[in-house]
Amino acid sequence: MTLSESAAALCPTSTRMFAEAAEAAAVVAWQHDANSAPLAALAARLRQLNPDIIFTCARGSSDHAATFAKYLFETHLGIPTLSQAPSISSIYGNALLHMQGQPFILISQSGRSPDLLASAEAAAKAGALVIALVNDTGSPLADIAEIVVPLHAGPETSVAATKSYIATLSVIAHLASLWREDPSLTSALAGLPDALASAWQADWSAGVDMFANVRSLYVLGRGLTLGIAQEAALKCKETCGIHGEAFSIAEVAHGPMALVGPDFPLLVFPPLDKAAAGLDKVLAAFAARGAPIALAGDIREHSVSLPMASGLHPVTGPIIMAQSFYRLVNALAVRRGFDPDHPPMLKKVTETR
Repeated sequence: MTLSESAAALCPTSTRMFAEAAEAAAVVAWQHDANSAPLAALAARLRQLNPDIIFTCARGSSDHAATFAKYLFETHLGIPTLSQAPSISSIYGNALLHMQGQPFILISQSGRSPDLLASAEAAAKAGALVIALVNDTGSPLADIAEIVVPLHAGPETSVAATKSYIATLSVIAHLASLWREDPSLTSALAGLPDALASAWQADWSAGVDMFANVRSLYVLGRGLTLGIAQEAALKCKETCGIHGEAFSIAEVAHGPMALVGPDFPLLVFPPLDKAAAGLDKVLAAFAARGAPIALAGDIREHSVSLPMASGLHPVTGPIIMAQSFYRLVNALAVRRGFDPDHPPMLKKVTETR
């Protein structure tokens, strides 16, 4: 049987991607209990360190989680957060002396990408506090890091990351809540497993119908939802063969708008905080060009609503959006004749330098 014939024989609920993404609620529940004490100790150490800046380093889906971390740390902790390009160490061989005394957070499902390992070694040599958020605690990255925070996602055999991405967002939010000692976020995180379970059952089939035959789309977010938009655009590319591009809601209504029309839809992950300002104006501008728009959450003029619970916390809400999206994109891949468990040109471990 050829790969295309294999994909044609699939139904959305039979894929490994579906099964693994469905585990996210249970993963987060277990992770929250298992990591509470070590994350509290890490948060206390970071408060004592009182860093001037936070560095992150990641690839692919993990880098999209780093985008979430950037906006969360900057808005809730007031600490500038910079994504460090792995090639600065792995290709250019630069010493990372600017990281001395600052936290360097590496994010990886496998913990085996050579460029991340080179970055971790250089940062440790420069005197950074090297922290690894990693699913495989027996990996080389875990050996290098001074502090290892397990994702506790369990084996993820589908090539496209799902539950490990959700687990990474959850760990980042948990760390921020303890670092800031934020009771509102702490309460929201306690309810996150149940919210994820409900989100997995949400009917986002309208999005599957809207995107079933498109070649390209934009995925929009802003602030804490921008990393979700980046992840969604990547999944559209790698599992569905759709040219998805992520943009900030604040930036897309300039040059990128010229491409949008009746055959070029939008998938929108609206922020649940102040960053939502101006969203209605942007949606109206795209609707005037005839663009179909699918929007996570509340019913708004000019768009098709993809249902979500109301009253979600601005930090955990984006994580919940990602969970509903994974069910959508898995079904969309199958509808378009792709096997989401075997994306072309993609391997589980990214072996870049």
